[in-house]
Amino acid sequence: MSRARTQELRSRLAAVRAGIAAAAEAAGRDPTDVTLVVVTKTWPTSDIRRLLDLGVVDIAENRHQEAERKAAELADLGITWHFVGQVQSNKAVRIAAYADVVHSVDSVRVAQRLNSGAHRHDRSLDCLVQVSLDPGVHQDGRGGVAAADVAEVADAIAGAGLLRLVGVMGVAPLGADPHPAYEKLAAIGKQIQAVHGHASWVSAGMSGDFAAAISAGATHVRVGSAILGERPALR
Repeated sequence: MSRARTQELRSRLAAVRAGIAAAAEAAGRDPTDVTLVVVTKTWPTSDIRRLLDLGVVDIAENRHQEAERKAAELADLGITWHFVGQVQSNKAVRIAAYADVVHSVDSVRVAQRLNSGAHRHDRSLDCLVQVSLDPGVHQDGRGGVAAADVAEVADAIAGAGLLRLVGVMGVAPLGADPHPAYEKLAAIGKQIQAVHGHASWVSAGMSGDFAAAISAGATHVRVGSAILGERPALR
């Protein structure tokens, strides 16, 4: 089973990488400008080890308890840990202990709590402002700050001692064409970068829509099921 699973992951990973390259080339972009972040929610650390052997170094989780456990188990393996789930302010200090990148900062309070955690654990974090791309009120559990409030959160991150503002993140609305949402995100990203020149990341796109995100300018895509398969049932 171990060898078969490795081969499955190798095949799926190659297909996704080819899809990223094709989308980038179609948009007139260099495929190497797009970073693949593999989302391993619910999958075992054995799969993460296989991904490492296949050249993946950027791993994402979206639930604190699971992410904390996996990061501890796989410490010192050279993984860049991305936290992509909604950050509860009461968990932010602990998330700052292991996450290298937090994609989902959607309030000044979360930024402040992450900064407090970074100081407590004597480390720095790359952070992105999560922008709500849902029409009207954002959907429950998806997080994100309204476009009008992005600058305030970005300034809070940039002004925090141990946080580095690197860009914006968004999730396309459910059941809708993702292109307009990702174009909106990219435009907001440019506005933020005009003020904070180093904030060039646009984290957008998942298994079903990463090509649309890349066409709009995504620099980081967060892909799970296209590489790992359908998620196992939660225990």
